[in-house]
Amino acid sequence: MSGLGTRLIQSPQLRQEIRLNPRLYQAMELLHLPLLDLQQRLKQEMTENPFLEVVEGDTEQEVELDQDAADEDGEEVDWESILLDGFDAGGHRAQHEHRDFDLPTPARAPDLRDHLENQTQLLTLSDREQRVAQEIIGNIDDDGLLRCPLETIVEDLNGWLDDVRDIALDAAGDEAPEEVATMLAPFGVRDVEAVLEIVQDMDPPGVGARDLRECLLIQLRESGEEDELIWILVDEHFDDLLSHRWANIARAVGVAPRVVQDTADRLARLDPKPGLRYSPEPDHYIVPDLIVEKISGEYMVFANDTSMPQLRLARSYQEVARDKRLFQGDNRKFIKNKLNAATWMIQAIEQRRQTMLKVMHYIVERQHDFFENGVQHLRPLTLREVGDHIEMHESTVSRVTNEKYVETPRGVFSLKYFFSSGLSTTSGTDISARGVKAKMEALISGEDTHKPLTDMALVKLLRADGVRIARRTVAKYRDQLGILPARMRKRL
Repeated sequence: MSGLGTRLIQSPQLRQEIRLNPRLYQAMELLHLPLLDLQQRLKQEMTENPFLEVVEGDTEQEVELDQDAADEDGEEVDWESILLDGFDAGGHRAQHEHRDFDLPTPARAPDLRDHLENQTQLLTLSDREQRVAQEIIGNIDDDGLLRCPLETIVEDLNGWLDDVRDIALDAAGDEAPEEVATMLAPFGVRDVEAVLEIVQDMDPPGVGARDLRECLLIQLRESGEEDELIWILVDEHFDDLLSHRWANIARAVGVAPRVVQDTADRLARLDPKPGLRYSPEPDHYIVPDLIVEKISGEYMVFANDTSMPQLRLARSYQEVARDKRLFQGDNRKFIKNKLNAATWMIQAIEQRRQTMLKVMHYIVERQHDFFENGVQHLRPLTLREVGDHIEMHESTVSRVTNEKYVETPRGVFSLKYFFSSGLSTTSGTDISARGVKAKMEALISGEDTHKPLTDMALVKLLRADGVRIARRTVAKYRDQLGILPARMRKRL
């Protein structure tokens, strides 16, 4: 039997590999960042790099650097090829990037759970009831509804009880064995139901409901409407109510269908998601990256860089960089790295600005009718079309338009707003999907509510306006707009 052995073998191998300069990853990131995030990034760079400083006033400078101060391994960034290729040069980001960011963390605002738990502390509840209340509150979602089955809550409570039983018995010793036995008795569904009723009486009204119907009933009970028709509609005819089957409800309760519809309208004052008022989203401030103004009949594009710090190489450190006596040991490496990083950052910021202006100039040219006449005249536009026109890769255009905003005479818009698929018209021009939706909204807002426009009626009206569209496309756009079908929009 031959033995198995291991040995080292050396063999030549030819492999083609592209390694992307770490700075190109940073250039991708700068192009992707919205204005507020870019401001924070520049502040961080200025803190870490002594070669960067803010330009005061209108001072201009000419950067003249000694060749010895250049990074031995560095090369001038070829922005043209980078943007044309869309930064797609392979490699793995993790191989090159090792940066830590210390971002401010906002304090957490009290949420729905905090609000409910604070109320339980003001109630006279036993220890067992407090524990059940905590379990119920923990299972209430952000909408304020309890979508978890009560049996699951009971199972979790008894599992907790098994974990603490031995500890509780040891702590109690021989004192009050009956009280300890009562405290450690298994939980049942009735225990949870009793405490759930207490939770459902808390603020906000409707919290702790197990479905929409119960949520509305709790709010109606809170407002003292248990003996009115609106209570009967929700309690006994909820499915017909959701489907707007007014005639069926009218026959069942013995009133006119118009009375049923008018009563159902009163439900609009109730909150189907009461918990959301205690789950506020953090404020999102928008600072436009670009500005479009109409000057002498023409639309002009400007970069909104008034709040952006204008960077330059710090003159004091330029003098240090030119002092050959300091170019020794660690000083030499530090000066080279920081000086190159500062020069690159200034170039990258300017290139970002120029790229954004190019993209917005073409958008204004392409969407001139929108700026003149509104959203119904928005034309279809794709990232590839913009990229081909300005001779850049479409992924570069995608990064430029990501989370960027422009201030226009018609309001503030995301750059992504101007991109949309299109439909053809009988005139030979195209109209964007967003423009078609705007036309549909205008038609529906002006319809006769007693005879609302069906999807087929909308198709005919749009075709009469020159838009070639199928009925299923109208139905899809109507759903995206959150507009109900004609049958459910009809008023009696």
